[in-house]
Amino acid sequence: MSADVAIQKFSFPFTCTAGHAPPGEQTRRACPQVTTLETPTLRALRPIAIVGTLVTNGTEADSKAGLKATPVGRLQLGPSSSAPGVRSAVLRGRGVFEKLAAESEDTRPAAKRQLSSESAARTVAVVKKSAVRKEPDGTAKTGLQAGLRAAPGKRRRRKDLFSSSEVFSRVDAHAIRAGAELKQKCVYEVKTIAQSITQEARSELERLRAIWVWLCHNIEYDVSGYLGQSEKLSSPEEVIAAGKGVCCGYSSLCLEMCREVGLQCQEVPGHSKGIGHRPGQSLRDVRSDHMWNAVLLGGQWFLMDSCWGAGRVDMEHKSFVKKFDDFYFLTDPEDFVESHFPDEDKWQLLDQPMSREEFEMRVFKTSTFFTLGLKLVQPQHFHMLTDDGEVNLSISSSRSVTYTYDITPRHDFLHRGAAEQKESSGSSSGLLTMSHRTMRLQILPPAQGTYDVKVFARPELASTPLSWVCSFTVECPAPRAMEEIPENPFLSWGLQAGSEALGVAGGSPGSQVMEVEDGELELTLKTSRPLMALCELVHPGLEPVLAKRCLATQIQPDGLTFHVLCPSRGFYRLSVFVRDYDKPEVRFQNAANFLLHCKATVAARSELFPPNLGTACGPGTRTLQAGLSKFSHTGALVSTQQGKCNVTFHSQQDLELHAVLGREESQAPAVPLERHLFCTYTDSKVTVSASLPGPGVYRLGLYARTAPGADFNPMCDFVLRSSCEQPGPPFPGTYAAWGKGCVLFEPRAGLLEPGAWVRFRVRVPGAKKVSAVGEGKVELKMNKSRVWEGEVFTGRLRQVKLAAASEDTGDMAVMLTFDIRQSEE
Repeated sequence: MSADVAIQKFSFPFTCTAGHAPPGEQTRRACPQVTTLETPTLRALRPIAIVGTLVTNGTEADSKAGLKATPVGRLQLGPSSSAPGVRSAVLRGRGVFEKLAAESEDTRPAAKRQLSSESAARTVAVVKKSAVRKEPDGTAKTGLQAGLRAAPGKRRRRKDLFSSSEVFSRVDAHAIRAGAELKQKCVYEVKTIAQSITQEARSELERLRAIWVWLCHNIEYDVSGYLGQSEKLSSPEEVIAAGKGVCCGYSSLCLEMCREVGLQCQEVPGHSKGIGHRPGQSLRDVRSDHMWNAVLLGGQWFLMDSCWGAGRVDMEHKSFVKKFDDFYFLTDPEDFVESHFPDEDKWQLLDQPMSREEFEMRVFKTSTFFTLGLKLVQPQHFHMLTDDGEVNLSISSSRSVTYTYDITPRHDFLHRGAAEQKESSGSSSGLLTMSHRTMRLQILPPAQGTYDVKVFARPELASTPLSWVCSFTVECPAPRAMEEIPENPFLSWGLQAGSEALGVAGGSPGSQVMEVEDGELELTLKTSRPLMALCELVHPGLEPVLAKRCLATQIQPDGLTFHVLCPSRGFYRLSVFVRDYDKPEVRFQNAANFLLHCKATVAARSELFPPNLGTACGPGTRTLQAGLSKFSHTGALVSTQQGKCNVTFHSQQDLELHAVLGREESQAPAVPLERHLFCTYTDSKVTVSASLPGPGVYRLGLYARTAPGADFNPMCDFVLRSSCEQPGPPFPGTYAAWGKGCVLFEPRAGLLEPGAWVRFRVRVPGAKKVSAVGEGKVELKMNKSRVWEGEVFTGRLRQVKLAAASEDTGDMAVMLTFDIRQSEE
């Protein structure tokens, strides 16, 4: 530093710890007042430029003569001019400042040093001679006084100075590179560093940017000094050499570097909502705990905080985490005041300054809150009191944002042990929902007490963890008596913020709790393109195996339908996962999470869906791709009161079809379940007939293959519900010869009475002969309608077979078998 300039900063020490002393104690241990220069025309506390040597309103000769006190200008130390320090304060230039600093250092332990609000309020602005301009009346006026009165028009904002930080890429790269080279060469002189890193700068703004970037990348926060575990570094050279400092180390070094490159800069003392801040704490009579800078650009003052721009402090591990935060470079005043409250209102740079009481009660917002374009809808103050066991907060955004939250018993300090980023939320004490780019969080504290609520967010399509954006405190005098809500690890309830990008366009359900009537719910989501879907149902008392039997999903090209059964009362979480249908290599992503509530009738165990139900129920995308269409039943659930039903559809391709029937069985049935299905395939129409053996819920599965010997692929499943108590008879057993075009008119039942004549009527395309084989062989006759018919006596046989000989080979092949009911004898 130049020896002829008063460079010893008025950064007098003060305690910077996590706690705060009572107001009386803080007053008693306040730092000595800083020397002020006073004239009859400047009774208020205003900074006066010091050029070369300490200058009063008298002559320089007077100064060299010992700065004798006169009515025009006097030197004052301590609370009054009669203090003993006055007699020893007649020093020249730099000596005055060094003595003041030395005396102040002796007033408190060296481990607790930083700038106090009293000393900062009387800080003398150190500027170059060129920065002092003459007014028309001949008086000198500094950049501080001029800037606060300059630019009477509309105030310029950060975006008016530069569109984005990318415009500084060249300046940033040079500052980082030059800084690394100087550090390697052990260069610690402020002037050399300032001139070197600003060498590529072409304007005041770029020079300031280079200084800001260098500070953020080369100086770390002195955590051990803050905690009182080591001596705080105060002088710029010490801070540079050690590469660390507390907030006043950043601000004073910024001031010195700006001075060296001709920039008007000012240190601004005040309070911040940083480490050690207690939400809602009163700042009345509390010494300021932070220091930042104001800089004059184009006749207008701007604010910046290189300490906060360099990174954050992890109090849990008592370490500094380097994280460049560009938000605190020339931050707009209305955003800056949310976390920084200067001792002097004028440094808020607002037309209507915020009151101290309002600052104390404001919700804490991180830089990410502003960079994401968020706006707090409610509440405006951090403290919330529950009403009937709940409180609500909401945040809007200018773009699509993903949110989550964290609810924990209250900590003493806002930042103590606080996670800066979060992957997801596991809390069951709140319901986070999204609607029209507005997040609503309903908080339901589980017990009486006070809780910290932190909200996290990120851009919708980002894959990074969510970042902390704001914090609240919730006080719950009495919790609401309610049932347990299942954990939701997928951020929010309702449709996820990114669901539209995943192809989910909307649907019938809202984002609030959905009431389940009679233990059953049907939920539909519209899709913008064909999707594949999986879903998960969770209830605190429901086993996962049983939960699978509570879901049936229908997947269609333009929508997803979910049938949900609730076998227990209480809250359920239904989570939906999707991917593009034609991209099986893509992983499923969570698209929605719905909160269901069943408080009355529940589904009985016998009403649950059958085991092994497929992921695609009912006609949908898969059946369309296979060429199956015109289904008689378009839904996944089919109910019958007679115990019988026919499912028909058309096939546009030459497919070999197969159907299976299944249900939960406690013991093996007397007749195999496959005998209760019968398939008829004529031309393009397929009919699957079911005759159910009793009341209950069944699975009807359809399979198809396109080539002989290939595997059968699942097409879709139907859920058949029968309320008929009378068992339906089985169908005849079928064999490979019963193929496409074959139609059985009678008998349809596969169980015949003994000693009876039974009429057979059947159509068999391409058959040369059709016979019914019982005690004897009966040849059926073909009528004019090309239907083979004839009568057969069952006698005491066990089985009657229907066989046919084709015109091609002439060999007889069994097509169907009919059982004869056996008497008890």
